[in-house]
Amino acid sequence: MKRISKLTSILLLLASSAFAEVKELVISKQYGISYLPLIILEEQKLIEKHAKKQGLGDVKVNWATFGGGSVANDALLSGNAHLVAGGNGPFLRLWDKTNGKVKALSAINESPIVFVSNNPDVKTVKDLTSKDKIAVPSVKVSVQSLLLQMAVAKEFGIKEYDKFDNLTVSLKHPDAYLAVTTGSTEVNGHIGLEPFSTLELENPNVHQVFNSFDVLGGAHTTNLIWTSEDFYKNNPKLSKIIVEALNEANKFIKENQDEVVKLYLSSTKSKESPEIIAKVLKNTTVYDTKPKANITQFSDFLYDIGAIKQKPKDWKELFFDAVK
Repeated sequence: MKRISKLTSILLLLASSAFAEVKELVISKQYGISYLPLIILEEQKLIEKHAKKQGLGDVKVNWATFGGGSVANDALLSGNAHLVAGGNGPFLRLWDKTNGKVKALSAINESPIVFVSNNPDVKTVKDLTSKDKIAVPSVKVSVQSLLLQMAVAKEFGIKEYDKFDNLTVSLKHPDAYLAVTTGSTEVNGHIGLEPFSTLELENPNVHQVFNSFDVLGGAHTTNLIWTSEDFYKNNPKLSKIIVEALNEANKFIKENQDEVVKLYLSSTKSKESPEIIAKVLKNTTVYDTKPKANITQFSDFLYDIGAIKQKPKDWKELFFDAVK
């Protein structure tokens, strides 16, 4: 008998998820400390621990890391992942595209999205010119691209929201960080997440143009983990377990900062200093499964510019019951 490849086995398991609670999961995360709770889940096997404790037996979790939300959405729609994590922009577009058949299972964090530049002439979005190139994870669809549009609309009016879309280029956060801090490419700006924002601002040639908390007028849910209605309905226990595991990870982050810093650096093979990571954890990022109600500011904007056809009345329309 021919040996079935690991990928084929995973795809078969994904296909079988419509019939019973799955025994093997595929979950994606992205780059950066924003996804620290998912790193904790992976390293400490918290989903596996909670599943066994609650009678689901041995559950295997496979982890993938993607460079942007559009790739994550493709993985979910194609059946190559059960749950994916990313920013508000890609999630809201998929929620709309599927008529609410995809919803968020949980929030992950509240963390400012920061636009930095090494161009000393760019102090606000009003100063941007054709000479500027701004790195985002996914052009037009990432939450970083969405934030730029919101900031531009605030300055120039909503009809001009896409005025600087042509300045954006798709780059993974680590590559964008190198570009902005070394000045080795035409990319001189980056709209990114932690720890990249803090690392970039340690460079004397880099400055902040704006951050998302200022644009929206307060803290907001930044990243989420989402899944399909079919998965949620067919895996009610496992869905609840994932949220419980995230809550445990968040508690661990709050109570064990030194250990968490070491775990993050070893897991990601990052070369950042422990002091920088500790600074990020202490000053900029809050990990919480409960969403901020103002997530609808993002969906309202997408609706107003015609990027989505449905406008949620409140945040509860966007989430499954696990966190309500």
